[in-house]
Amino acid sequence: MQLPDVPLSPVGIGQAERLAARVAQLGGARILASDLLRAHMTAEPIAARLGLPIESHPLLQERNFGDLRGTPYTEFRTDPFAPDYEPPNGESWAVFHARVAQAFALITACAAETQGNLVVVTHGFVCRAIVARHVPLAPGQVVPERFANTGLTILDSEPPHHARLIDCAEHLTEAEEERATRGGAA
Repeated sequence: MQLPDVPLSPVGIGQAERLAARVAQLGGARILASDLLRAHMTAEPIAARLGLPIESHPLLQERNFGDLRGTPYTEFRTDPFAPDYEPPNGESWAVFHARVAQAFALITACAAETQGNLVVVTHGFVCRAIVARHVPLAPGQVVPERFANTGLTILDSEPPHHARLIDCAEHLTEAEEERATRGGAA
């Protein structure tokens, strides 16, 4: 289970650069990011292209798996992703979802006060929770079981915040997209 301070690999840095090029085409007026290292490293090339500072926020952090961080998956005796599992010194799903609700409130408040696109750089479980619990889906839209590394999701800035795009990784090469979707280290 990944530690919170693991940096992006060279592959991940390349993926972040390609995401930044795509986001720059869309434009951005403000950047919010998780204060964890990998999200900040992903936000850096976006900030450089847009000429904007990164506003870091702990509400956007990935789920805290507490004492399980750094443990190889082969050593788990129980499923750390099970709905009723609470990791020692970590967040239960209920606590995580309550925090993500606060994060979504922060995002919508920032979007409302921003002239232009708000760029949010966060983590897969956070993205999934936001789309699954806070965004009305159009017919045919589905919430992916797993969000890709550097996948792009675009929400309307106005309520009810419909999703125009969910977890799109077309900015990645085919091999990178496959790795990102599988959740390979990036």
